[in-house]
Amino acid sequence: MAFTLPSLPYDFAALEPIIDSQTMQIHHGKHHGGYVANLNKAIEGKAALESKSLEALIGDLAAVPDDIRGAVRNNGGGHANHSLFWQIMAPHGHGGGGEPTGELLAAINADFGSVTELKAKINDAGAKRFGSGWAWLVVKNGKLAVGSTANQDNPLMGDTVAGFSGKPILGVDVWEHAYYLKYQNRRPDYLAAWWGIVNWTKVAELYKAAR
Repeated sequence: MAFTLPSLPYDFAALEPIIDSQTMQIHHGKHHGGYVANLNKAIEGKAALESKSLEALIGDLAAVPDDIRGAVRNNGGGHANHSLFWQIMAPHGHGGGGEPTGELLAAINADFGSVTELKAKINDAGAKRFGSGWAWLVVKNGKLAVGSTANQDNPLMGDTVAGFSGKPILGVDVWEHAYYLKYQNRRPDYLAAWWGIVNWTKVAELYKAAR
């Protein structure tokens, strides 16, 4: 069954002023839509691959034939990364922003010392990622960890492929197409503002499932 572009759980303009409507339209429809189309094209007619879930597909790239492995890595990763990204954001004051609570907050405090320190580590990982990529919060060996990956690599691909591994529960896109219309080259400003639309309720759900 072909992969499909998920609908956004909010309007294109809902994340303004932190992310503008035009960026959301291009990012979702053109970029994410392109990853889905190219992934489907790469695996078309290959039943063993078409029957896999997205996580299973990108989590075992060694099982993908050499001639399409790059396309599956890039486009499958892009599909997975963006599918998570849309879920973990919400309009500011309407599910977005605020602070984590409950078990997730306890885990953050245990593993990083504070929410402030967690944000600083993710912002640093995103700001220092050379070129395009992502900064992540993952669950690994029962604990939370922060890291980054290049391009559309996903932690599910493992350390050997992506250079960082774990079950992602939060990821922030630091490709220029995610922020350039509003922030130009000011990636740190984008990262600092982005926390105002993080949907901590969804992140907490993902944390619980990952454990």
